[in-house]
Amino acid sequence: MTYENLDAKLINALLGNGRASLRSLGKQLDVSVTTVSNHLQDLEANGVINGYTPIIDYDNLGYDVTAVVNLKVEGSAIPTVADRLREQKQMVSVYEVTGDYDIVAIGKFEDTDGMNDQIKELLTDVDIRESNTSVVLNAVSENEQFDLDIDEE
Repeated sequence: MTYENLDAKLINALLGNGRASLRSLGKQLDVSVTTVSNHLQDLEANGVINGYTPIIDYDNLGYDVTAVVNLKVEGSAIPTVADRLREQKQMVSVYEVTGDYDIVAIGKFEDTDGMNDQIKELLTDVDIRESNTSVVLNAVSENEQFDLDIDEE
């Protein structure tokens, strides 16, 4: 096998099974274990792969309320508010965005009371001008990743 597209093929293989051994990845990609190891080290060193972690189904753990919180923030405070949100345990995603709002955060909660408490706490922040919260009724797709395109020539 040529090493062309090897990194993309390696990433796709890991997306299929993040616990695959170096030996099984080498066999699947038709390269040596050393080659797989070297490419993985390079991908990690370059920040392409940032860790290996399980995908948790929070609903099965009792966190079955998902909230999408949209916030309007004083302009210069956007990074500070985003950092504070990121530090809150149950906020699983925080984004600085364009459009009507400045920050969008996704939170997982055990019940609406817990969600309500955290949102009320957010609203005491003097840098937050306005909020709009939506409760997710049905998660159609979540924590999805996609295979990289590979040019086969």
